[in-house]
Amino acid sequence: MGEERVNLCLPDLTELEMKVGRKTPESLLMGIMKADAEETCRGDVNNCIFKDDLSTKISNLKQEMRCLRSTDVRILRQLLAVHEGIEAVRWLAEERGPSGSQSSSLTGSLSSLVPLDESGRSLSRYSRGSWTSPQDWTEEEDLNQEALVTADVSRHKNYVSPDFTGDRHPSLPPTESQHQHCDRGADDGPVTFVSELSSKPAQKLSKYGWYGNVRLQRFHVPQGTAVARWIFTVTKNHNFNCRPYNVSIYLRWGAPPVINPVGTVFPKDTLWNPAHCLSLPVPVTLQSSTTFNLSSPAAGDWYIAAHLPEDDGRIEQKGFPSCSYFFQPQLSIRKAVDTPVLEQGSVLQQTIGPEGAAHFKLYVPEFSSSVSVLLTNCSSEDPRSEDCSVVLRLGSRALQTEPLSVNCSGTHCSATVSNPPWDMWLEVVVERNHNNRTVTFNIVSNYTVGCKPKSVGLAAGDDFKKLRSNIGSSNSTSSKNSSGPSQPVLFSNPSASPVAPLPASACMWNVPVLAEELDVLSVRYTPTIAANISVTNKQPTLLSYPLHTATTGGTLNLQLSLNSTNATLGNGSSVVACLSPLAPVLELNNSASCSAALFKGYSLHLSKSVSKAVLRLPYPQSATWYLTLQLTCNSSDCGNASVVSVVPELFVSACVEDCGTYGECRLIRSFTYLYAACSCKAGWSGWGCTDDSKALSFSRQVTAALMLTISNLFFIPAIVVAVRRYYITEASVYLFTMFFSTFYHACDQPGVAVMCIMDYDALQYCDFLGSVCSIWVTILCMARIKDTFKYALFMLGALLLALSMQLDRKGLWNMLGPVLCALLILVAAWVYRGVKRHQCYPPSWRRWVYFLLPGALCALIAVSVFAFAQTEDNYYYTHSLWHVLVAICVVFLLPPKEKHREAFGWTQGFSWSWRPRVCGYTLCESGKEELYAVT
Repeated sequence: MGEERVNLCLPDLTELEMKVGRKTPESLLMGIMKADAEETCRGDVNNCIFKDDLSTKISNLKQEMRCLRSTDVRILRQLLAVHEGIEAVRWLAEERGPSGSQSSSLTGSLSSLVPLDESGRSLSRYSRGSWTSPQDWTEEEDLNQEALVTADVSRHKNYVSPDFTGDRHPSLPPTESQHQHCDRGADDGPVTFVSELSSKPAQKLSKYGWYGNVRLQRFHVPQGTAVARWIFTVTKNHNFNCRPYNVSIYLRWGAPPVINPVGTVFPKDTLWNPAHCLSLPVPVTLQSSTTFNLSSPAAGDWYIAAHLPEDDGRIEQKGFPSCSYFFQPQLSIRKAVDTPVLEQGSVLQQTIGPEGAAHFKLYVPEFSSSVSVLLTNCSSEDPRSEDCSVVLRLGSRALQTEPLSVNCSGTHCSATVSNPPWDMWLEVVVERNHNNRTVTFNIVSNYTVGCKPKSVGLAAGDDFKKLRSNIGSSNSTSSKNSSGPSQPVLFSNPSASPVAPLPASACMWNVPVLAEELDVLSVRYTPTIAANISVTNKQPTLLSYPLHTATTGGTLNLQLSLNSTNATLGNGSSVVACLSPLAPVLELNNSASCSAALFKGYSLHLSKSVSKAVLRLPYPQSATWYLTLQLTCNSSDCGNASVVSVVPELFVSACVEDCGTYGECRLIRSFTYLYAACSCKAGWSGWGCTDDSKALSFSRQVTAALMLTISNLFFIPAIVVAVRRYYITEASVYLFTMFFSTFYHACDQPGVAVMCIMDYDALQYCDFLGSVCSIWVTILCMARIKDTFKYALFMLGALLLALSMQLDRKGLWNMLGPVLCALLILVAAWVYRGVKRHQCYPPSWRRWVYFLLPGALCALIAVSVFAFAQTEDNYYYTHSLWHVLVAICVVFLLPPKEKHREAFGWTQGFSWSWRPRVCGYTLCESGKEELYAVT
């Protein structure tokens, strides 16, 4: 009988055994039975059997539930510890074995050892070299003895609530992966948390010159995330001596971070908010990492940008050894899967343990003007204190905005958020100020709707043309009239005027907006009523613009123009506009600010003197943006101008004003995400290429263009020398190189002094091909091999060079390979002649002193300048010198004319004044034809 009573406290382990694939050991069952007998069922056997009293049955059921929960967690932890040991041994065996089987072994070991729930999700979060403890997040801090590496705590804040504790530093493979682990802490109450991990592939970092040098990564944080942890790892290659750098890392929610590391000037009317920045120093060691923790992060996409310090302008040739730094971000989150929902007016009772916090969420519908949360009957277990000390926090953290926090010390406490974000879940967290107390309280939420529009609908025959002309009757009604159910109103007023006065009972003018997607990062929003919209001093005018994730990589442009045809503003009147994300600010007549507690807006003003206002927002946040307009007057009466007409133009473009004259708008891809940035030229800089602090003047641009083009005329002496010595093929190659190099550099200029005779890519290809072919034919000509072999090598080399240029135009081996092959042929030919003649070849010391050594010196200087001395600032000097040195080098290195060489197909006696020799009455060479008769 005693054994049967004890077995009542044991859970059913059948499901767990099915998941794990193993039978529970007898020793483990005995240990659980002893522990439960001592802890939960100790001293009173009647606690495990039913009684007639209903309250006793309920308390026994609660105790059995706690027993089952603690037993399940304890068994799962012990089994996971066993599996983790097996996993570690298997990893060691795989590392010592062949490296080619590691990936397949990893897949097999994870699929066989990680327990899964019914939906197939992993209940474990351990992987190779990471998440080694199967304990929950609240117990791992006691197990881990090494502290987390954080980024300069005095400068960079870790936004972590007190209920979060640290984990070991994970090191994931460079492929995107996700693992989950479920845990329910003893102090988390009814909330169950799961952990998820994700990793992005490592990317090579670049020095910052423009936004295209930034490495952008995107992570998704799901709804209900309690804590997010980013681990940033920077690794440098070990095959080259690299000096230490500081890697700049930026984080932003909702859109890519807008950065300005070099302090350039932004375009006019362009507003931006600095992103949260971390500085990660990379020491002499091969790897450095930092951890950034954030509690209650905003749900949605988070963007990570990283780059090296400012580019020094040095031009590095592709293929030479250089320092490489690789950046890999990783994300681990702790997410609540069954967060209690605070419904309107419903009271929930909650208890916070000594080491936990209470998490809730409430839904904010559209047109909500305020949201309030009230704590009542708050009490603490401390008998010396009649009240409780807690912190009530509403909202999520987005780094640029903080949630609303209220410190509560009495039995009642409340927090109110004005202009809350519409159509979103709002996070609510209640934390203790003292960790050693248990707090009990009641919580209730409420929201108010100050102004709600009238319902509208679409008839069966409506189309876009009718939609544009017939929506003028969709005026808003007051909250008094909108409290009851309203009938749908069809678009049936085609004669509505955009400046018609609103009814006295209306509380806002809600203008529908049509969104037209024109191209990549190009969306135009137009009001469906007309180009002009009415703005009054009684009610605000509201327009909504939904911006999706695909449009966040561009620039949001807003232009407001005052139409003075219908009405003229007085001296004391103005139109106030507010552009805000997530929710509108409707109290423009009484509020001086365009921001709310959980977001920031942007205000604009139109008046009699200022009839046009422009606003540009690079990389706007992914949300629904609201534009609110209202007429304000100094006095209570605005006179005749109580209704004015305003033309709003809002659109998304790729770049700010297409980057202007000295910039190029480029579309950049980061995995599946597209964004645009300006690449400036001619010394201009800035987000829109409008900063002329280091810009090249027009005269300097012309000078640079002339130097790079005229320097190619130094090939004319090389062409003349080649023709005089009967190297016609070589001369044609030099002419080809001179022509295309001249016009390529005329088209390659960064400023306005540009001339392109054909496509830029074709000019570049011909210039690079001609340059390498000139080196190839010059060295082969110096070898003095037979013409048959020489021209065969000319043709074969040209074809192979054309192929290599198509594959990799700027590769090191495209130039070095032909040069080495030609030099090998040259040395072989010269050695063969020297051995055959028993003397050095060429035999003349004058040839060595006056031609070969100066030519080799020019070639050495040219290669040194090209490879090591070129920068962005001195490019037109150094590259022009490269042209001159290469052309002079050809003049010195071309061999002299061969004595018995036939030119143009004639005999060796050809001269520029050629005459046929006459022998008597006939030519010396008879061209007599023999005739054959066929019979």
